[in-house]
Amino acid sequence: MKRSPPILAAEQLTKHYPLKTAGFSRRSGIVRAVEDVSLTVLSGEVFGLVGESGCGKSTLGRVLLRLEAPTAGQVFFAGRNLGAFGSSQLKKFRREAQIIYQDPYSALNPRQKIGRLIEEPLSIHQVGTRRERLDRVHWLLDIVGLQPDHAQRYPHEFSGGQRQRIVIARALALNPKLLLADEPVSALDVSIQAQILNLLKGLRAEFGLTYIFISHDLSVIEHIADRVAVMYLGRLVEVGPKGKFYNQPIHPYSRALLSAAPIPDPTAQRNRVILTGDVPSAVNPPSGCAFHPRCPERRDICPTKVPTLRQISPGRWVSCHLR
Repeated sequence: MKRSPPILAAEQLTKHYPLKTAGFSRRSGIVRAVEDVSLTVLSGEVFGLVGESGCGKSTLGRVLLRLEAPTAGQVFFAGRNLGAFGSSQLKKFRREAQIIYQDPYSALNPRQKIGRLIEEPLSIHQVGTRRERLDRVHWLLDIVGLQPDHAQRYPHEFSGGQRQRIVIARALALNPKLLLADEPVSALDVSIQAQILNLLKGLRAEFGLTYIFISHDLSVIEHIADRVAVMYLGRLVEVGPKGKFYNQPIHPYSRALLSAAPIPDPTAQRNRVILTGDVPSAVNPPSGCAFHPRCPERRDICPTKVPTLRQISPGRWVSCHLR
């Protein structure tokens, strides 16, 4: 089977923020949101990015799409270095890569009708005539399971699931190649989550889309992803195919995450991996392996040396001194 070429690649990507002080505080330093991340996203795949809240998933997503500039490292889209793009090139890139946000209500201007919100990207990029743009708006609403006459309504007139469908329609307006879905179902009821996930899977097949799917919910990632990357305190600790990851996780943190995931069977038994201590601060991360203060398998080398993300078998990468 021929391997798909990468549509997106990151090399040693880092994003730091200066620590802001307030009032009489004299605290200073930097927040290490993303630290030395390298990854590839293959054309046509769903790349799942999972980890605890605050681990840097959303920040990594914004940097990958050049919504924020990296502190260090490079991002390549279809072989082109995004860091070398000027404003006109970035505008063209926006047509090829779009984002679906977690909260659909805050992503929609409450003062504008739905039709105008979906048409806006087409107007900005001067796509088609006014009549052609309106026709595409109605077609997009139909594609995501809404009615064309919904274009005349305001965001507050829709349910959360319907608003997320509207956000998806707007993201598809420019016929992009890549969609970054940042926790797109976490704010929805479970039954609505399934509908949106199935919609995204159908759109992927119909439009040949590539997804970077960010979530803290392992069951959601298992349902939709082809490959899974686990993030901890700004770094990737494991990357691999979905089946192998869920059946045989390698990194101690991955095993702890999977052991904590609920099973929809009251009679099923699972050996829980209980982590001690709190998640360290990105302002003052631990030395060596960032996971070592909570790791049940830590060794003497763990606090002294940062492990590199290396390939230990075809398609499987792990950042751990013990593997």
